[in-house]
Amino acid sequence: MVVGIVSAGQMGSGLGWALKDGGARVITTLEGRSARTAGLAAAAGLDLVPTVDDLLREAAVVLVVTPPGAALHAAASLVVAAERTGARPLIADLNAIAPSTVDTMVLVLTAGGLDLVDGSISGPPPTSRPGARVYLSGPRAGEVAALPWRHVEPIVLPGPLGRASALKMSTASVYKGLNGLVTQALRAAGHYGVLDEVLADLRANGLDQVGGVAPGATKARRYVPEMREIAVAQQAAGLSPSLFQAFAEVYAEIARTPLAEGDPESADRTLSLAELVRRLTPTA
Repeated sequence: MVVGIVSAGQMGSGLGWALKDGGARVITTLEGRSARTAGLAAAAGLDLVPTVDDLLREAAVVLVVTPPGAALHAAASLVVAAERTGARPLIADLNAIAPSTVDTMVLVLTAGGLDLVDGSISGPPPTSRPGARVYLSGPRAGEVAALPWRHVEPIVLPGPLGRASALKMSTASVYKGLNGLVTQALRAAGHYGVLDEVLADLRANGLDQVGGVAPGATKARRYVPEMREIAVAQQAAGLSPSLFQAFAEVYAEIARTPLAEGDPESADRTLSLAELVRRLTPTA
């Protein structure tokens, strides 16, 4: 079994490592990718191919793990590569996108003769902590679940395409919404000089989420489009989109702070509370 990974960042490389450990040959391309991605792919032991065209020619299944804002562009790029090569692997999109975005992706991929499995991921990369859950939906979801996964739990959701993404929009609204809420609360507390007292009260009520603030800040740029996808999903459910439109603004501001610099794997979790908040001051 040959599995391709599009965008072998921290999560993509982690999933590739889990499949490789299960016996699959896992390939990716560094075409247009950063030195960081090259390092992550090498650490995961992924095999490199020169281009996306080569990836499609060799892989039976292609997992797409891009930032949410790049999901449709990635799908369109795969269609172009499929037209050039004649290859038709099964595409599993594992991005944090709204069900309506999945509908658009189906139209894009179907036009190129490619089938889609809708997927989403809950939990950190298995290279950081084993046990991530990969939710899958759509008629061919069982084929992706049957890949030789290790350190990951694949879960097939019955029903049509879009259900895995709908689940992600709900869980991410809690996990990343809570991280944004705590970050915003700490920034306000620092301004008013009640930082230690606020943290003590949160801890007394079992709400100490400070450990996720620094890693979350390094991901703030990619969280902005994800918050917008959640807003779209909630609006389609008859709910106000305003809450997560506001969280998109919060993460956009966090992305302009010194704490957002660097990569998630190098986030400093040892910063004092005062220094953490100081680094959450936006630069010009």
